Amino acid sequence: MRKALLIGALFSSATLTFATNGDNLIGLTPASRGMGGIGVGMPVGPVDSIFRNPAWMSVMENKFTVQFGGILFMPKVKARIKSSMGDSGWIKSKADTFVVPEIGIVHRISDRLVFGLGAFGVSGMGVDYRNKDELQAAYQHPLNMHTAFQFMRIIPALAFQVNDMVTISGAIHGAWGSLDMGANQCIYTGPNPPTMADLANRNNYACTNASGGQSQALGIGFQLGASLNFGDFLYAGLTYQSPVSMTYKRVFDTDGNEKFEDLKLQQPQEVAFGLGAAPLDGLKVGLDVRWINWKNADGYGDFKWKDQVIYSIGAEYKPIDKLSLRVGWNYGKTPIRGKSNLSATSTNNIPNFAQSFPDFNVEFFNLAGFPAITENHLTLGLGYDISKTVGIDVSYVRAFNKTVESSGTSCIPNQGSPTNPICQSATVGAKNAQDSISVGLNWKF
Repeated sequence: MRKALLIGALFSSATLTFATNGDNLIGLTPASRGMGGIGVGMPVGPVDSIFRNPAWMSVMENKFTVQFGGILFMPKVKARIKSSMGDSGWIKSKADTFVVPEIGIVHRISDRLVFGLGAFGVSGMGVDYRNKDELQAAYQHPLNMHTAFQFMRIIPALAFQVNDMVTISGAIHGAWGSLDMGANQCIYTGPNPPTMADLANRNNYACTNASGGQSQALGIGFQLGASLNFGDFLYAGLTYQSPVSMTYKRVFDTDGNEKFEDLKLQQPQEVAFGLGAAPLDGLKVGLDVRWINWKNADGYGDFKWKDQVIYSIGAEYKPIDKLSLRVGWNYGKTPIRGKSNLSATSTNNIPNFAQSFPDFNVEFFNLAGFPAITENHLTLGLGYDISKTVGIDVSYVRAFNKTVESSGTSCIPNQGSPTNPICQSATVGAKNAQDSISVGLNWKF
């Protein structure tokens, strides 16, 4: 039975593909993204609150607010494969420009009750190494790896203001996801025992692309939130997001029997807490801390992702009533960590996949196919009220380059000797840096 040598990667949300905190955007609207992704412990805008902490919808001054916009996302992703057969060097993924939309409305039903409805691309990732022959250096056969994961949430939310200080909220998270992943699955078919010359001859490999094509799935979850407002001077907030379980049907053939298998992939639960203050007229500062439970989520946990603690800090200053200037920082240690001495023994079972995978292959999937490894983000933004009812927000986010490499033993299945695969020491690595610009238009009535 043939092993899938390479699968590419996987995973969650948006209308195209991206990643920042794991595979999640650091924030959705330009106001939040300009302030490091905060919004749990302090209000940054009614539409952003639908996702980050619905309880803050209660501070909306207008009867009705609508906002729509999008993010131009520009990742710079590279992969490297190195072994005794060669060194590919750092090869750039062709998947380097995406557009991510967002839209939301918030309506004050009464003095105490506020309703919001939003549709957001919130997480995802992808690479495209098709026709990048340089990546075959370590294996001497074409990889043609390509992955695309998209995840969108449609969120109806309610906020109830208990009194002047306390607001509680709840939301339903309807989810849509799309997953496409492909890579060549190869087996050595040349003479035995193979020589280095044999291994260097591509004709001695039989390869098929095991992609099942794009697979879509639906899921549902919920969110609970609370906020404390101490006279518009001090703020605090707390939220919980439940896991969202998805099963992507017929997504990949791992064992070469021409039957495509399902993949269980669960967006993890999250807990977040935040604080904010308005110490001076026109100045607001905030800090959010968010825990993402990748380790216990189906799919992510099986691929050995670590939990993340995300720290977001941001500030907004209004030199004049119409203009808001914003700055922030966002940090979360990558859930994909570099490893050494990885085994070639197939001991990792992925839900609904027929084939188990060695430790080295798991790290290959993560780094070459799904390099969600960025950690540090600098954010800038501004908002301007064009009139009493119309405003515009823009932001820029720079995710600084991060490099992760893992090494161990990699094996190629050998048709002439199934019990004696061709093994070698190998290293796989990923680099990821990102630039993104977001724009949002607001109407307040």
